[in-house]
Amino acid sequence: MVALLQVRNLVKHFDAVVAVDGVSFTLQKGTCFGLLGPNGAGKTTCIEMLEGITEPDSGEIYYRGQRVDTRSAREAFRNDAGIMFQSTALQDFITVREALEMFGHLYPRTADRDELIEVCALGEFLDRDTRKLSGGQRQRLLLAMALVNDPQVVFLDEPTTGLDPQARRNLWALVQRIKAQGKTVLLTTHYMEEAYELCDEIAIMDRGKIIAHGSPRALLAEHFDEVVLQLPQTDIPGPVEILPLNVKVQGDTVEILSADINATVRILLAHEVSLAGLQIRPRTLDDLFLALTGGALRT
Repeated sequence: MVALLQVRNLVKHFDAVVAVDGVSFTLQKGTCFGLLGPNGAGKTTCIEMLEGITEPDSGEIYYRGQRVDTRSAREAFRNDAGIMFQSTALQDFITVREALEMFGHLYPRTADRDELIEVCALGEFLDRDTRKLSGGQRQRLLLAMALVNDPQVVFLDEPTTGLDPQARRNLWALVQRIKAQGKTVLLTTHYMEEAYELCDEIAIMDRGKIIAHGSPRALLAEHFDEVVLQLPQTDIPGPVEILPLNVKVQGDTVEILSADINATVRILLAHEVSLAGLQIRPRTLDDLFLALTGGALRT
């Protein structure tokens, strides 16, 4: 089966800085692909090259098996692509309905307007001035604008940044509905839980390169074979060094990595550690992200 979108050895320099350094990946139809990484990893530059905003220095981009390197090929791809930018300025003094109509006029093909309004749950505020939308309502409108041309591939760049947990999960549900329609999604996000919930595949970038690639569950199984036991530090009678375990102190909490929960609990009881505050969690994409990219602040 021909991939919907394929990237081969993309490279982009900004003066002496290599922003994207030989990146390759493939998007299959009807899937969600997550591009993750710390600030400055090269995600946005990579996405902008796919969207046609930035020219690559070298490398190839294929859409439905055809190389996107001519004006006609790029025009066809752009008509088939929807983009929800990380930051978008909406026209002042127009309603949600008018914003959809305006963006619809930019494309030769448009989605059914009523269906779009229903999918993105815009019905309650169609006649509201765009300046008076809440954060969640604004993001739903921006998603609808990205879908107005009935795209085959949708680019979502940090779509839930700044949203409260309820609004974020509502947007997740909308993305799942988009996937169910057979559309392909390329997502960038700093929320690892979001990537785990939505993505069929993820690629983690750092310093311009992809350093891990696969399904979230497969990557976790590949890198980790233990769980995390968490305890309040006050439940340990003495310094944590008394415990013959893999212990890490995180503020007022002690984390213990263990591949054998029963054996670890026996050791804790033998050292008279209270288990009243014990919590056990599996390894997460947050753990993987930090393990692969480090915990240092990026600017």
